[in-house]
Amino acid sequence: MRGHTRNGSYRRVLFALGAVGMTTFAQLYYPQALIPAISRDLDVTAADAALTISGATVGLALAVLGWSWVADRFGRGPVLKVALIASVVLGLLVPFAPSFEVLIGLRVLQGVALGGTPALALTYLAEEVDRRDAMAAAGTYISGTVLGGLAGRLIAAPVSGLIDWRAGALVVAALTALGALLAVLLLPAARNFRRPARSGRGSLRAGVAASLKNPALLVLYAQAFLLMGAHVAMYNYLGYRLEQPPFDLAPAVTAVIFLAGLSGAVSARVTGRLASRYGRRPVLLWSSATMAAGAALTIPDWLPTVLLGLLIFTTAYFSAHTIASGWVGPTATTGTAQATSLYTLFYYAGSSLVGWLGGFAFDLGWTATATMLTAIVLTAFACVCMTLLGRRRLFGAVPTEIAAPLVRARPYGATRSQAVHL
Repeated sequence: MRGHTRNGSYRRVLFALGAVGMTTFAQLYYPQALIPAISRDLDVTAADAALTISGATVGLALAVLGWSWVADRFGRGPVLKVALIASVVLGLLVPFAPSFEVLIGLRVLQGVALGGTPALALTYLAEEVDRRDAMAAAGTYISGTVLGGLAGRLIAAPVSGLIDWRAGALVVAALTALGALLAVLLLPAARNFRRPARSGRGSLRAGVAASLKNPALLVLYAQAFLLMGAHVAMYNYLGYRLEQPPFDLAPAVTAVIFLAGLSGAVSARVTGRLASRYGRRPVLLWSSATMAAGAALTIPDWLPTVLLGLLIFTTAYFSAHTIASGWVGPTATTGTAQATSLYTLFYYAGSSLVGWLGGFAFDLGWTATATMLTAIVLTAFACVCMTLLGRRRLFGAVPTEIAAPLVRARPYGATRSQAVHL
């Protein structure tokens, strides 16, 4: 495929996609640092305050397939820009929400707008960047998502501590508006977009149906739902816990826990090398088991153990997610765009549902929360083990080309396409 190579146009793609990643994930996750402040100011429970995250992610999950259909008709670049601008406009309205109900409604709508950015950014990359440079370009986008999610939380928390949560939200919204403007101005026009021969609803339904009938993909979707849900629930409520006895940390200090997310930039690269050497399946299993161990380490009321457990949990999560998300493309036999979009749907559905349910466990104490997260992660682990141990039963009537990706792992770099979400 001819695409943007290492010239001025290629550098524009890198900067634009980096800005898209930062803007998208700063908007999506900054309220995690504000959950305790929102709970106090609006007099709602921790689970209700966490709806500022879950509302946005459920909106994203519901919208992602629709955005992929629109992009098939009108092109990746223009639709990506529209989605980005809409998300920023809604984000600027969030700090002025007059009630909790309006706040959640705006976050749901913002999530719907954000549904047009993660999958389309990677689809644009796959179509427009020369294959020799695609991995480097994807790495730039992924780094942008990590830094954006981290920056949004680290900026919102101290501003909230000094003024209030609305000021923290407004500062993040203003900064993401600048990032969106940069992305819109820099993103080059598409050179290689071709409208699919069948770009209507029929092709969308066919691609979705094929993906949902593929047992191997269902296992990967389970990983997305369960592991992402556990990851978001951990970060939704751990800061809340650290502001309470026996820790009694200030909001600006508890925001430091989000620095653990930087481990994802390291573990994703290491995971690629490990998977190339040992195969995807063993690395995915070890990562899930390590996540469970990290969650258990956060139970004691001793700050060093809590922080160590969080770091282990986060590092292992990004490793598991890198494997699962990169496995979707090679596993899909038809409708790759719909297969990756469904991964995104399950990914954010888990974020929404499990992230919200974690609040009810938190009402019983952190031990209940950590136990819930450990059980969820071990369920994901069991899904993979069951697939491997019972593959004849699971794949009995499935063609070899569908079953093969979960039975014989390809080298990690051999994926046809890759979708990574943070």
